[in-house]
Amino acid sequence: MSDETDAPGTDPSGDDTVRIALMCVQNAGRSQMATAFAERERDRRGLGDRVEILTGGTDPADEVHPVVVDAMAEVGIDISDREPRAITTEEMATCDYVATMGCSTLELDPAAGVDVRDWALDDPHGQDLDAVREIRATVESNVVALFDEFSDPADDQQSQG
Repeated sequence: MSDETDAPGTDPSGDDTVRIALMCVQNAGRSQMATAFAERERDRRGLGDRVEILTGGTDPADEVHPVVVDAMAEVGIDISDREPRAITTEEMATCDYVATMGCSTLELDPAAGVDVRDWALDDPHGQDLDAVREIRATVESNVVALFDEFSDPADDQQSQG
């Protein structure tokens, strides 16, 4: 476990892997979109060996919301085979960054050194496709901005090149 003097993405063992958790209550909409965009961003930046992505919910649904599956398919991302899963506080405490989607009362010990942020997104459940498209655009923007925080663009270009 890292102490509060460790910077995000580092630990005493020298491992420079960045661990990100993307979570909400049901893990059936926003966090599923965020996870898919994070996976795509990790691949685009050539960070497959440096970024670990966790996702889950505190009370997982039975399935990913169909409207979310449809919205992601529109941008060429298939999440139809994904299943909501539970995520524990212990898992999140091992992360460098935890993004909640606007539905969490998550409290992690500040000494864990986890950067927790709430993206305050509307819930796509029960929304029409147009509303989910707007949520999707915000999720994508937030994920890209998060990757920009810990990823050096010069390194990304070299790894792609």
